[in-house]
Amino acid sequence: MFHLIEGLFEAPVLAALTEAAEALPYEDGRRTAGALARQVKDNAQAAPSPERDAILAKVEAALRAHPVVQSAARPRGFARLSVSRYAGGQTYGTHVDDALMAGARCDLSFTLFLSDPASYAGGELVIADRIEERAFKLPAGQAILYPSDTLHRVEPVTRGTRLAVVGWITSWVADPARREILFDLDAAIAAEMTRGADPAQVLRLQRSRSNLLRMWAA
Repeated sequence: MFHLIEGLFEAPVLAALTEAAEALPYEDGRRTAGALARQVKDNAQAAPSPERDAILAKVEAALRAHPVVQSAARPRGFARLSVSRYAGGQTYGTHVDDALMAGARCDLSFTLFLSDPASYAGGELVIADRIEERAFKLPAGQAILYPSDTLHRVEPVTRGTRLAVVGWITSWVADPARREILFDLDAAIAAEMTRGADPAQVLRLQRSRSNLLRMWAA
């Protein structure tokens, strides 16, 4: 299941984050790629620095607090975050993300777009399922959350510069089907509360959700 994440930052905060990301020192992105991904990866990633870490900490905090991320991902932790940059034809060929990063399981991946899509050509994030491919080129400040086991790529950036924050989330619930059940329960409970449903009915739904999470969390 794919999820669009909106409203992470107010416009002034997003502008400051983007400006800070543009000023970071960058290095070859292949340094953090696995053996197979390294063969198709051609981008730059922000080198370690206090400035980079401040950006990533702000993004992680915003994602953790976002209700869609809380419901869809059930974050236990963030395996890794990085700032990526594509320009001058750079691309990232079709690959699947590593299952483990720094000893943490990667259940969901996200891309937070920082650059105005009109400022660069190409750079779509293309995610494939068993039926079709879907391309995402989102407005600055929006993110796409998707399963880490999907095949995906970044199309060549032929004009301008594409900046993004990418990362990987470890969920309390490893099974994507179970995460989807919990997500649907969250939506059902919210809908029942909005329409003023019988409190006892809402309580039963909340209890079922809690008991499922108790069984499935690991």
